Amino acid sequence: MNFVRTEIRDVIIIEPKVHGDARGYFVETFRADKLEAFLGYKINFTQDNESKSSRGVLRGLHYQLPPDAQTKLVRVIQGRVLDVAVDIRKGSPTFGRHVAVELSSENKRQLLVPRGFAHGFVVLEDDTVFAYKVDNYYSPENDRGIAFDDMALGIDWLIPHAELNLSAKDKVQPKLHETNDLFQYGENYYA
Repeated sequence: MNFVRTEIRDVIIIEPKVHGDARGYFVETFRADKLEAFLGYKINFTQDNESKSSRGVLRGLHYQLPPDAQTKLVRVIQGRVLDVAVDIRKGSPTFGRHVAVELSSENKRQLLVPRGFAHGFVVLEDDTVFAYKVDNYYSPENDRGIAFDDMALGIDWLIPHAELNLSAKDKVQPKLHETNDLFQYGENYYA
């Protein structure tokens, strides 16, 4: 596995090694020991999730507050998405900035989205299957979101706004500057 730091140091692209031959391929998609050695801290993933969506579905930008904050390790099993992580740690030198990475069944890339980041993705192909691990269970009382179309974030979702398909919840999320439900840079959310 190859671990690549993005322009926001804590968001990591993981490029698994694909072993292919005439029969197909084999890929090791997760190794706790290698990931934790790279990060320098332990992650205990507790839940796996999967969704199937058509082109234009946008899910996000979501996060959970402490003590139920989540690290996510996301990947695409079938199809293609643009995956986005936004730094929502007050005081961070990259506060309000984002990383956008194309994940697909072809490139097999994964994205590690740590605690302190809002996460979302837009589906670029029909019948896309998106899978992810989280290190904390879903907590409705600590579930939060930020508006996907907050102009201050400058996210190019690659699909025209009129073609996007959002949940009722995601259509009414606050802009980043409208919420106080954020993280504080420098706090250890893994203790």
